[in-house]
Amino acid sequence: MEPVSIDNLSILYQSTDFIVVNKHWDVRIDSKMWYEKLTLQSQLKYRFPELADPDTYYGFRFCHQLDFSTSGALCVALNKAAAGSAYKCFKERMVTKAYLALVRGHVQEAKMTIHYAIGKNTTEGLTHMMCTEGTQGCENPKPCQSELTVLEHGLYSGDPATKVLLQPFTGRTHQLRVHCSAIGHPVVGDFTYSFKKDSGPYRMMLHAYYLRIPTGKELIEVSAPDPFVPALDSNWAPQHTIHRLDELIQELRDRSALAAEEERQGNGLGTPIPEIPEEGKTPETQEEEPPRGTCEQWLSEWALD
Repeated sequence: MEPVSIDNLSILYQSTDFIVVNKHWDVRIDSKMWYEKLTLQSQLKYRFPELADPDTYYGFRFCHQLDFSTSGALCVALNKAAAGSAYKCFKERMVTKAYLALVRGHVQEAKMTIHYAIGKNTTEGLTHMMCTEGTQGCENPKPCQSELTVLEHGLYSGDPATKVLLQPFTGRTHQLRVHCSAIGHPVVGDFTYSFKKDSGPYRMMLHAYYLRIPTGKELIEVSAPDPFVPALDSNWAPQHTIHRLDELIQELRDRSALAAEEERQGNGLGTPIPEIPEEGKTPETQEEEPPRGTCEQWLSEWALD
């Protein structure tokens, strides 16, 4: 992606009810800090001034969130009814999300499920972080599950790295980053969960690649272009392919379509397990979380009349 600017917002999908953007890395959804003027909100207002709603907290109804450092597909609802239908999909566990990442080292298992419970870190100096159950200062850990599938082994700037597809089955703050770090393979460029050691890369290598939201009126299904290819980042040199990305995404599509058909027929079997919002939160939160009142306002805006 090009360097971020107010006028280079990448649109992946647009209808009368929804926009899906390809969020740039190191951009906040919104900020109340006077010096932070370039946000996703400001990009949306610049591109679509006629669609901004002054009655909402952000000006736009974000159906979910991405961390400041994460790029990729982010869905925006353009009216209250659309926001409600999207939220219903999250609530009923019908949304499918998958992320691409480069992680440090060579992950030996071709596929694994990660179950570490995640809580808030209360250790002095680390309170901006999450942590796994059993570690010092980990408060109120909650059950978590992520699936990791290896795509490629290779080198990043000469060091061993693995390209993986990640699917979160719960929605804890920083879940994928914490889980990757917990198994000894932190995300490349994740300054926070490498404990300030991984500062060399120009970005954190985590990208929201695939998003499927089967709302009542329309099926939202998008893939945000893969940024972790040598043509876009010459530091990444893949060496061995373990799984093909297109085949894995097709499997996700097939499972989601089968689950939707079974749900339509009323047996409810095979329902996909997407990210589940924590109480009072959207599925993911930025590193600086908004106040509780703000979250409650989002939820009240999402609720259908």
